[in-house]
Amino acid sequence: MKLPLPLVAALLALGLGACNSNPNAPEKTPAAASGAPVALPVPDTKKRVLFFGNSITAGLGVEPEEAFPALIGQKIDSAKLNYEAINAGLSGETTAGGRSRVGWVLRQPVAVFVLELGGNDGLRGLPLTDTRQNLQGIIDTVRRRSPGAQIVLAGMQIPPNLGQAYAADFKKLYQEISDKNHVTLIPFLLVGVGGDPKLNQKDGIHPTPAGHRIVARTVWGVLQPLLH
Repeated sequence: MKLPLPLVAALLALGLGACNSNPNAPEKTPAAASGAPVALPVPDTKKRVLFFGNSITAGLGVEPEEAFPALIGQKIDSAKLNYEAINAGLSGETTAGGRSRVGWVLRQPVAVFVLELGGNDGLRGLPLTDTRQNLQGIIDTVRRRSPGAQIVLAGMQIPPNLGQAYAADFKKLYQEISDKNHVTLIPFLLVGVGGDPKLNQKDGIHPTPAGHRIVARTVWGVLQPLLH
């Protein structure tokens, strides 16, 4: 039987294709076929600096990139240090609230833990024994979850609205916890900012962007040696 010429051509094409194919040859990706290098995912090896605090850490009233933890992150990047800044601030947080959520926040290990809590306790006049126990509980959890973490405690002060004795005892509480646990202390997080109307929002409590820049310089002065 004589096959039509178009069918003969088709069969020849299929035969040539089969002869030229190599079933054992690996399949080429478009990048490999063009000779271009294939980029492999780079694992994240940066160590974490976790800022754990209340509305001051969270940056209430300012843009996220204007809050002091983000400014610290910029300083870390500029210094080309192998760290990343993580903001775990929560507005309205007390030491009791922080103690209840710190375990969830520490699901991944951290290299440095910056603890900024207690201000809301003091403004509400909560018992200092409770504040002390809660801060201690947070430090204990950090050391249990991230044994190698360096802990930085940010000290706070409150106005004497609730009495001079309460305000003085509140201030001393941070030094006592720092001494007991051998953690690095920032004596007063808002030094140069607290009480200055030009550097605080209308509520007189939360820093403006300019205030956050001063706070960032204060924190960086303590944090930078630990990162090196």
